[in-house]
Amino acid sequence: MKKAFFLSLALLFAASQLFCQDRPLSTKSKKAAKLFEDASRYYDAHQNANAVELLKKAIKEDSNFVDAQGLLGYLYEDMHQDQDAINQYIKVIRINPNFFPNIFFDLGKMQIRTQNYSEAQLNLNHFLESGKGSEQLEGLAKQMIEDCKFAINAMKHPVPFNPINLGESVNTKLSEYFPTITVDGGLMLFTRRLQLSGDQGAGGMHEEEYQEDFYMSQKINGHWTTAINAGNRLNTEFNEGASTISADGNLLIFTSDRPGGYGSCDLYYAYHVGDGWSTPRNLGKPINSKDWESQPCLSSDGETLYFIRGRQEGYTVKNQDIYVSSLNDSGYWARPVKLSDTINTPGREECPFISPDNQTLYFCSDGHPGMGGTDVFMSRRLPNGRWGFPMNLGYPINSPQDETGLIVDPNGKLAYFASDRAGGFGELDLYSFELYDSIRPQQVTYMKGKVYDATTRIPLIAYFTLIDLTTGRIVSQSTSQPLDGTFLVCLPVNKNYALNVSKKGYLFYSENFSLKDIQASYEHPYLMDVPLQPIDTGASIVLNNVFFPTNQYDLKPESQVELNKLVGFMKNNPTIKIQISGHTDNQGTPEKNITLSENRAKSVYQYLIDHTIAAERLTYKGYGQTRPVATNDTPEGRQLNRRTEMKITSK
Repeated sequence: MKKAFFLSLALLFAASQLFCQDRPLSTKSKKAAKLFEDASRYYDAHQNANAVELLKKAIKEDSNFVDAQGLLGYLYEDMHQDQDAINQYIKVIRINPNFFPNIFFDLGKMQIRTQNYSEAQLNLNHFLESGKGSEQLEGLAKQMIEDCKFAINAMKHPVPFNPINLGESVNTKLSEYFPTITVDGGLMLFTRRLQLSGDQGAGGMHEEEYQEDFYMSQKINGHWTTAINAGNRLNTEFNEGASTISADGNLLIFTSDRPGGYGSCDLYYAYHVGDGWSTPRNLGKPINSKDWESQPCLSSDGETLYFIRGRQEGYTVKNQDIYVSSLNDSGYWARPVKLSDTINTPGREECPFISPDNQTLYFCSDGHPGMGGTDVFMSRRLPNGRWGFPMNLGYPINSPQDETGLIVDPNGKLAYFASDRAGGFGELDLYSFELYDSIRPQQVTYMKGKVYDATTRIPLIAYFTLIDLTTGRIVSQSTSQPLDGTFLVCLPVNKNYALNVSKKGYLFYSENFSLKDIQASYEHPYLMDVPLQPIDTGASIVLNNVFFPTNQYDLKPESQVELNKLVGFMKNNPTIKIQISGHTDNQGTPEKNITLSENRAKSVYQYLIDHTIAAERLTYKGYGQTRPVATNDTPEGRQLNRRTEMKITSK
């Protein structure tokens, strides 16, 4: 990731400024001074190993040479030799605690990185009491003291955490990070950092020495397959990274710094077509701007996009905050708005992830109290739609290092993240771990199936809409795949749903099902194939989402979704004529059932007329119990027989 390189350069620049002041060196040894000056030149050239060797020689000539002791500490810090850096800063303080005004700040910072929070808190307080720091550093010190207080308590109450490496089929000696996954958990796409020309020296990898590309792996029988390159349409000679894939796996939104964008990094999109991807296109305004846009996350219904926007300044990105945009009625992304100060801080927010339940937000931040660096937090949506106060996921999930890039498997039990912890295959590896109960999202399942012509069985590209019957709100809408007609959609549990599938030239298809009070789960999804009837005289469909109270013919409010679909169908096909027919089970007398079924058919007939469908295009009839489609000996059969149908009488 570029972040580590940017921070390394920032540290080197700050240290260079500190050690290149116009003041005499703190040694009388000409040999030590010459060695220090040579080391400084290596330092400026990012040749850290050479600089370290010369500084050690300078210190051997004069052990009280505080300039050399301090610079050696900064080099160790940059090289992630944390304990060596701490030892050097302690030596500096013993020689002259007032020589470097920020030395207690630097020591406290490194002690946080090594989980020595009590000592870090003491040194940071000493730094504040000295009154020698800048306003910015004093603000950071106060925040770090709060981190120390949080961390000391968190380490006394560790949470369950057992990270498991995804294995050599996914991870390599290179860095793998920024995973995204489809709602069925079957496809993972992630970023891999490829080594290009040049050697990675002690000073760190230069930007031009690597390239970020996408790789994909499928989960088959519980195991991830060998990751393959996502293809030349997605991957270019520029960087591709930090992506989000739609629930059905058909839309990819990702970050790239390719030329022709609006800012330093923009968001792009591509569609899954056959075995590959379409040519990516810039997501455009108002999502992209002259600033830095990255790390997108698409909600499971495809209606909301979360991402990071920051301001690029040289090698660093500042003011990173989480923004959100929703699709408007015209199908375009609305102007992004920044999430409230409950989530965003003056610090750095990263990697938002909205769980498939659309109610649980995970993100990374260094602005909320944590273990040091960026920690992973979780917030739940409140009844008023706002986000609740973030909860730190706890220790040891979070550590003094940067935790980032966390996503949650659709089953709500497993999380994935990138880490450079010991025991991996290379640099950053992808890991999974089981979430403990209180940080899991709400339970979801999913529905998948195929849309096809009922006569020829040829797969169809059709538009489908999933609706919450209680609220009438669209939960998800998309199209089936062009090659095989398949579709996949996420389903939060404890709701009643209506499914409508439509295509020009065909009767629409409707179905309803309930996920209330049943054990629906990610492991037991809904599998549903959708046959569409071509529009032809005599063709008929069951209006599965038209509902009546028992033994009554007043339409329930939940019926409006289906009836409005029927109104739209009639308006889009102005020449056809239809008959609405009502049917019952065999409970009650045949005479009462005829009357009930006819009144129910008439209710639908009247609804259509009330919504400007001409009466001469409509007829209605009640058939009572005379045309059963299932046995009347079971509750399930009787429910199928209680139905309302629509049949085309003329084209």
